[in-house]
Amino acid sequence: MKAKGSVFKYGDNVDTDVIIPARYLAIQDKKELASHTMEDIDKDFVSKVKAGDIMVAGKNFGCGSSREHAPMVIKESGVSCVIAETFARIFFRNAINIGLPILECPSAAEAIKAGDEVEVDFDTGNITDITTGETFKAQPFPEFMQKIINMNGLVGYINS
Repeated sequence: MKAKGSVFKYGDNVDTDVIIPARYLAIQDKKELASHTMEDIDKDFVSKVKAGDIMVAGKNFGCGSSREHAPMVIKESGVSCVIAETFARIFFRNAINIGLPILECPSAAEAIKAGDEVEVDFDTGNITDITTGETFKAQPFPEFMQKIINMNGLVGYINS
């Protein structure tokens, strides 16, 4: 499984309230909810993101509350993968549960710039910055996690 897209870059400690502000959590429609993704930190995100694009961030991405809305709106917005130096543990688990691929790779998170074109191979953990030609190595997903992601999340995996 691979992902390829342009990068949206963020810093350290991007919390779930920034990913999807609490004032929108009553919205039931996923598309409508996703239309507010990252708006408090990047007002242009929803108008510029395209299917397949990739988020790159620093340390502790997804910290804050345990809401599943955060990885869900990232995925619903079209982002194919999030690469960060580290993830908050509950965000990590929620992302896998809803089928959003995420990779921890400090060297990639530091080197990759906003707007770079990046390709990720989930089977090998290879991250290639096509713009610069640099390659980075993240830990590939274990087979069972790849199955969860391929089945669009834990519910799909269990129901298969």
